[in-house]
Amino acid sequence: MQLAIPFPDISPELFSIEIGGVVLALRWYALAYIAGILIGWRLAIAAVQRPDLWPGARAPMTKESIEELMTAVILGIIVGGRLGFVLFYQPGYYLANPLEIPMIWQGGMSFHGGMIGVALAGLIFALRRSVPILSLLDLMALATPPGLLLGRITNFINAELWGRPTDVPWAVIFPGRAAQDCPGVEGPCARHPSQLYEAGLEGLLLGVLLLWLAFGRGWFRRPGAITGVFLAGYGAARFAVEFVRQPDAQFVSPDNPLGHAIGAGGMGLTMGQLLSLPMLLLGLALIARARRRG
Repeated sequence: MQLAIPFPDISPELFSIEIGGVVLALRWYALAYIAGILIGWRLAIAAVQRPDLWPGARAPMTKESIEELMTAVILGIIVGGRLGFVLFYQPGYYLANPLEIPMIWQGGMSFHGGMIGVALAGLIFALRRSVPILSLLDLMALATPPGLLLGRITNFINAELWGRPTDVPWAVIFPGRAAQDCPGVEGPCARHPSQLYEAGLEGLLLGVLLLWLAFGRGWFRRPGAITGVFLAGYGAARFAVEFVRQPDAQFVSPDNPLGHAIGAGGMGLTMGQLLSLPMLLLGLALIARARRRG
C-alpha cells in the first residue's frame, strides 16, 4: 500500500456570510495578499529607518514616501499579475474573449507578470520622485518573500498548483481532479506538495537570506545586490520545483501556441522554467555588477 498523507480538512474560505441573497466570503488567498503586503510594508519602513544601512548613510526614501509607493505596488501586482496570466498562459482564449480579461476571479494570476508590474510601478515612482532606482528595487525585493510564503501556503489550502504524482512518504492526496488524473495509477493519486516546496524555498529560505544580507551584512550599500539575490534565488528555486510540479494545463493547450511549441516541441521546459531563466541570469548579472563596484 502506498504511503501518503490525506489532504487536511481546511476550507479555502475563512468565513462567509449571506446578505440579501448574496454570499460574501473572506478567502485565505485574499488574506494572504493583504498580510503579505502589510508585512512587506513594515520591513521596508524598518529598513529606511536605518540610514547606516544605505550608501552614504542616507536612506533613499522616507516612511511617508513608502506609504505613497504602496498604491503603485498594489496596482502593479493586480494589473501585472492578471496580464501576465493572459499573455503567458491563455492568449488565444482571451483574444477571443477580451471582456473576461478584467475578471481576476476567473482564471488566475501570474507571479512573473506581477513581478514585472511591480518593477514597472517602482521604476515610474522612482523617476517621478528622484529615488535611486536600484536602491528602490532592493527595498522592494526585501519586502517580497513574506507574500510569496503566504501565497504558496494558500495555494496548498486551495488544493491548487499541485505537484506531479509520486510515491515519496510525504506525498499528499489532493481532492478532486488531482486525485484522479493519474494515468496508470489505481485508486487515489498521491502528489508532491509542490506548493509547500515553493513556500519554503521562495518565501522562507530566500526571505531569511535577504534579511541577513540586508541587516546583517550591509548589502544595501551595494545597490542592486539585494535585487540580484532575490531574482537569482527565486529563479533557481522556481526552476528546480518545476521538475516536480504539475505543468499548467493552459501552457500546452491549443490556446497557447508558444507554450505548446516549447513544452511539446522537444525543449521540455515548463512556462515557469522558461520565465525563471531570465530572472536567474539577470540576478547573477546584478550581483556581479554590485561586487565590481564594491
